[in-house]
Amino acid sequence: MLNWKEVPQLPKAQGRIEAIDLARGVAIGLMIISHAVSGLVGMRHVPDWGMVPIHFLTKFSSSLFILVFGIALAVAFLSHTQSDDWPQRRLKLWVRAIEVWFWYKVLIIIEMLPFSSPSDIVDTLLYGRFAIWVEILGFYAIALLWVPLILPLWARTPLWGRLATIAGLTAFSAWLQGFSFGGYELLKAFLVDHEEHYAWGQLSRAPLILSGLLIGEALLRCYFDATLRRRLILWLVGSGALMVGAFYGIAIAGGDVHGAMMAVARNVGKHPPGINFMLFSVGGALVLLGLALAGGAAAAKVLLPITLVGSDALKAFIFHIVMIFLVLRFLLEGEGAYSYPQALGVGGVLILGAALWIWLTRWMAAHR
Repeated sequence: MLNWKEVPQLPKAQGRIEAIDLARGVAIGLMIISHAVSGLVGMRHVPDWGMVPIHFLTKFSSSLFILVFGIALAVAFLSHTQSDDWPQRRLKLWVRAIEVWFWYKVLIIIEMLPFSSPSDIVDTLLYGRFAIWVEILGFYAIALLWVPLILPLWARTPLWGRLATIAGLTAFSAWLQGFSFGGYELLKAFLVDHEEHYAWGQLSRAPLILSGLLIGEALLRCYFDATLRRRLILWLVGSGALMVGAFYGIAIAGGDVHGAMMAVARNVGKHPPGINFMLFSVGGALVLLGLALAGGAAAAKVLLPITLVGSDALKAFIFHIVMIFLVLRFLLEGEGAYSYPQALGVGGVLILGAALWIWLTRWMAAHR
């Protein structure tokens, strides 16, 4: 039975939980497929059979990625917030934020090289505008600055307070969508998303991070007990299925199910978050997360390339952006040179290439 006044009482993880890497790898793999197609072909040139179901299903990626970000923070750091070494662990997260922010800026240059002027690139580097494909990295860099500040408070907050915070932030960010922010579109995009910019709002995505913290807490309590683990998996898959079902219920009520699916595939409701998009994206993310936990270490070994990609998300992200935009699009002038099926194939090869690159760099580091 739930104790609404309960604060986190977290055991230490008994070794690395490979299922988290697998879930993160699935999110990155879907992202790589999407970026390969949009970067090399352009979404305007994708045939309808490619939008639904292929790019319809890639919309699980962003929500799964953010949820796993919160889960990983809970598993690795939440139980240490009351210990003497917390300042050192917090500093480690801030150093990671600087590393991610550095690569975010480098990848902005790489993304924009094929089609932007130097002045536009500099303007983007100075936050005069936002890029597109690498903006998720900018979101994580900033989130890694403020999340460590709230983790100690989160660890002392009763369950009802944590749930109220998630609900309150969701409502607050939706309410802020009605404000113009004095005409400062970039500020609005930075905080709560803006339909004209591809930035990820810190406030509008914070509920997903905090939900990940809750799931991470449950994961630490349940993962190493078979009975509790099954209950957690059923809860995740069931909740996700209900959300996806709600999406289809709304679509059926609107009389155009295929149109609703096409709208999600075309990112309608992604920036800012819309109810249809988020029901489908978050629901699918919860189902995929539950399936990854059900597969556990065995599935992580069978799907080793995906797990490797998920074990070093930053390296995989850098690899695929460099290959798509610097190598294929800029150096080889490959924009428009690929058919849609070829771009899908490139995406699959890049997933395997990222896994190989991560394995190779680790092997080299181990044999120095």
